[in-house]
Amino acid sequence: MDFKRLNAISNKSKGIICILFAALGFSFMTFFVRISGDIPTMEKAFFRNAVAIVVSLFMLVRTKEKISIKKGCGGDIFFRCLFGTSGLIANFYAIDRLNIADANMLNKLSPFFAILISIPILKEKPKKIDIAAVIIAFLGAMLIVRPSGSNMQLVPGLLGLYGGFGAGTAYVFVRRLGKKGERTPIIVLCFSAFSTLVTIPFIAMNFVVLKPWQLLCLVMAGLSATVGQFGITSAYKYAPAKEISVFDYTQVIFAAILGMLFLGEVPTVLSFIGYAVIIGVAVFRWRYNLKEN
Repeated sequence: MDFKRLNAISNKSKGIICILFAALGFSFMTFFVRISGDIPTMEKAFFRNAVAIVVSLFMLVRTKEKISIKKGCGGDIFFRCLFGTSGLIANFYAIDRLNIADANMLNKLSPFFAILISIPILKEKPKKIDIAAVIIAFLGAMLIVRPSGSNMQLVPGLLGLYGGFGAGTAYVFVRRLGKKGERTPIIVLCFSAFSTLVTIPFIAMNFVVLKPWQLLCLVMAGLSATVGQFGITSAYKYAPAKEISVFDYTQVIFAAILGMLFLGEVPTVLSFIGYAVIIGVAVFRWRYNLKEN
């Protein structure tokens, strides 16, 4: 590798590269979760987080950092874990029952939920354009969920929507932890350990013996998710969210391609319109913030 050339790349470009790798990692996570077959959602969530525990522990041991939570961060860590875990489980439930592109898109509503949750948690007053963006994004989400009495995808769609809410709320607490100086590997480790422990009682009640290929799929899902987690963390170290966050929506494109190529999934016309509305308003808000700053 040409390190001189790598160092010559701007931090913004490095951030974009990292966030694209993160989007690819998370899209492969949803793909491997889906093709692992008829396995309880909790069991899938267990393996996804167990792999992240191993990787985050390795990172801490390698850097010889102390494995402890900083004073004053315990409450924020707990709520990050609580909302992150419930959102992840809801997202996995949706992945098994929706087109993976739809499930990914609903999860990508997290930045819009974060705007709302930041009001009481971070005391941040959103601009009028941010509120308008949230409303338009939710209208786009309704095209994907398509709520009606006869729609068999309503429940997984609503749970997919909650997955975006849980992720957005968790990100707000991650931001507050960042302001307090808590380390990324500690946050990842605590979240992964919490999620793993939560799933164990459910697995004990309904354990399914995995076939070798299913185990491989879930391990690959865990590795892909870990790539996504560390990729997106690295991305925001190189560049602020206002400059690069919009590139995270490429995850939906990657997921749609995987779904069409390997699962024969073709999103409906309404879903495509919903994608266009949500991504469109995200791009508009991104460009507006760049001009404002």
